[in-house]
Amino acid sequence: MALTDGTSTATEAIVTAGARRPRRRRGEASERFDTALGWQAGRTASLVLRIALCIVVLYVFAGPIVTIIAGAFDLNSDPTRLTLIPANPSMKNFEVAADRGIWSFFWNSIVIAGGGLLLQTLLAVTAGYALARHRFRGRALILGLFLATMMLPEELVAVPLAVVLGDIPLTGLNLRGTVFAVILPVAASAFSILVMTAFMRDIPDEIEEAARIDGAGDLRLLFQIILPLCKPALGVVTIFGFIGIWDQYLLPLVGANNTTNYTITVALTSFRADVQVGTGVLLAAAFLALMPSLIVYLLLQNSLVKGITTGAVKG
Repeated sequence: MALTDGTSTATEAIVTAGARRPRRRRGEASERFDTALGWQAGRTASLVLRIALCIVVLYVFAGPIVTIIAGAFDLNSDPTRLTLIPANPSMKNFEVAADRGIWSFFWNSIVIAGGGLLLQTLLAVTAGYALARHRFRGRALILGLFLATMMLPEELVAVPLAVVLGDIPLTGLNLRGTVFAVILPVAASAFSILVMTAFMRDIPDEIEEAARIDGAGDLRLLFQIILPLCKPALGVVTIFGFIGIWDQYLLPLVGANNTTNYTITVALTSFRADVQVGTGVLLAAAFLALMPSLIVYLLLQNSLVKGITTGAVKG
């Protein structure tokens, strides 16, 4: 009986001590660290400093884009002055750029980016599946060769590439002056293949084994089972692949026979060198060159974030 009373007394003391201990409010520990640089929220100095930091970052990163957009629609644009609204709104810059053939260059870029991205994605998916889900000799060597190609600058392979495009081995075809001179070299991207390989390698083997028990072959397994699970990786490959192809400068210059084969990125240089073209026309052409990459990023930004953070949250 005494032992029971002692136990009850000890239990009551523990419960009473726990009741007297002030409970930490939910999220109280994180409130000190969820603000800029760890300053506590609610203080005037901290709030002012956070706003100032946001303004500086916004000015540095968004300033050039705002200047391009405002200057493209401004009749008398001044690139040295940051303006949010054009002083003299006009479409004259786009009309002059159209007379200079900007839409032809824009269409060349669209065809090259679309065709190159389609081939690049298809090759990255198939090559990534073979390297990630199949075991064969020389797999590590192939991955090493892919990594080696990423370390070669474009300027180093420009001259050999121009020779190969002018005389395709074993066929004798001359692709210079055609869109295939730019599409075929960008069809293979080591970055895209490595991204797809790394993502497909993390897919559980049990899923593949269950599909093979049901009689699924390699093509059905790839396009119906594996590929739907790789949507975040496809978003990363699509965004970086499109931007990489769209921003190509040296390759379209090497593969072109004349100025009509230029893409819009190469045309911007010719616009800048033309003394008869004003700054507003150049900014209008830059605006047209900027919009496709921006649209693709805005459409696939969720897939990009998921693809980048997937590896960090697994397990």
